[in-house]
This record gives sequence, C-alpha cells and structure tokens, in this order.
Amino acid sequence: MVSPESHALIQRAERLYAENLKEKLEATHLHSYVAIEPDSGEYFLGETLSQAAAAARAVHPDRRTHIVRVGHPAAVHIGACEV
Repeated sequence: MVSPESHALIQRAERLYAENLKEKLEATHLHSYVAIEPDSGEYFLGETLSQAAAAARAVHPDRRTHIVRVGHPAAVHIGACEV
C-alpha cells in the first residue's frame, strides 16, 4: 500500500511528466528512464532506472523522486508479454 505522502509525490511527478515532459522526451529519449523531483520540477535521464535514480540522488540526496520509463505506462514490466 502506498502512503498518502508517496501518493501525493507520485501524482505531482506524473502531472509534471504529462504536462511538461512527455511530448519532448518521447520524441528524443524514448525507452529511457526519467527521475522527476516534483518539488523543484527537475528531471534526470538515464538509460537504466539505476542511472536515472543515481543522477537525481547526486543533485538532491535528501529528496524523493518518481521514475518513469519514457513512452511506457510503467517504469518496470513484470511478467510475460503478449506476442
């Protein structure tokens, strides 16, 4: 279960992605990962989830981020894919 604080952070980050980043990043960084720090609005790209998280942590070590995979409904897919 997600805490109310985490849920609010996720909502703010997803709103920033949808309103400010989605179109731009899907045109230039499709399939990359983006860590969004919703309080500052800053975002950090990486080819892997770990790279995006590390880039965000380097700038904001005490803040939480939400990570999105550019062009995907989720950062990580678990399970089989339909072919």
